[in-house]
Amino acid sequence: MSVFIDSNIPMYVAGRDHPNRAPALRFLEAVRAGRFPACTSAEVLQEILFRYCGLGRTDLMARVYDLFVELCPAVFPVTLADTDRAKSILCTVSGVSARDAVHAAVMLNNDVHDIATFDRGFERVPGLQRVALD
Repeated sequence: MSVFIDSNIPMYVAGRDHPNRAPALRFLEAVRAGRFPACTSAEVLQEILFRYCGLGRTDLMARVYDLFVELCPAVFPVTLADTDRAKSILCTVSGVSARDAVHAAVMLNNDVHDIATFDRGFERVPGLQRVALD
C-alpha cells in the first residue's frame, strides 16, 4: 500500500507549534522507518516552493523540499490525463478544491488510494481514503 503525502504533512512538521505537528511528525517517522511506501507529486512540491517563497523563507523552503524528496522517492508528474480527471472530479464532487482535485487525479491515475493529509475534503472523492493521523 503506497501512501500519497500531501504538502500539509511536511509543512506542519517544519512549522510553528500546532496540534497537527506531532501526528504529522509521527507519520513521517513511520515512513522513514519503512512502514509506509511513500509517494507524492510534482504539484505537492510546487506547493511547498510556493508557500515558503511567499513567506520569504527560501532557507526553510530548500530544507523542507530536499528532506521531503529524500523521504518520497516516488514523485509523480502532473499530466494532461491528470488535469482532465481533475476537471471531472471538480464537476462531480462538491467541496473539493482545484488543487486537491489535481492531487486526487494523480493518485487515482497512478493506482494510489491512500493519502496522508489533514484535509478532509479528500474523503469526498470516491476511491480515496484518508490515513488516520490523529
